[in-house]
Amino acid sequence: LMKCYASAVHDVLRGMGHGNCVLPPTIRGLDPTKKVAGEIYTISGHIDRTLSRHDSLLLWSRVLSRVPEGKLLICQPNTRAVALMGELSARALEVKGTRGYIVDGHCRDTDFILEMGFPVYCDLNTPADIVERWKYDALGEPITIGTVTIRSGDWAIADRDGVVIIPHEVVEEAVTETERVMSTESDMRDAILGGMDAEQAYLKFGKF
Repeated sequence: LMKCYASAVHDVLRGMGHGNCVLPPTIRGLDPTKKVAGEIYTISGHIDRTLSRHDSLLLWSRVLSRVPEGKLLICQPNTRAVALMGELSARALEVKGTRGYIVDGHCRDTDFILEMGFPVYCDLNTPADIVERWKYDALGEPITIGTVTIRSGDWAIADRDGVVIIPHEVVEEAVTETERVMSTESDMRDAILGGMDAEQAYLKFGKF
């Protein structure tokens, strides 16, 4: 999947009847050159201003401790008030072999995260943290971002174009077909660069 790119995966999924697979375009990489792909594990939570400092940090450290190794984490925090990723959290996840982190919300400590090279996709940045403000309510349960329902065990690819979710039932078929499409696109690119007319190229390769 890491050899593919998000737009090609989207086109294949649309052709397979899974066109509702793209997360909102406001969710972008802190470093847009950092492609990430992998099997998803989900996190969800909500604002709770009754929490003490200790309770909020204990609950968040529990999330970092309990997420399985080697996954691509996707978080629905149900808030835009606080950041749901920062440097120390990113380092804790990197040590666990986490492939990356995608959040329908904010991030902080961005210079440090960029320096360490950990892939994070978010919508905006804020200095505000979760202390006394936020707690998780589910790990590994289905979440919704935009119009897309995301389940643990589904797969995702994220690059400069955006984030595409691949249902786990079709991931092998989708990747195989995407590889075929990319090969066709390569042949079509060579033909266009060789002077083939655009309409002729479409009629021959069936793409554009």
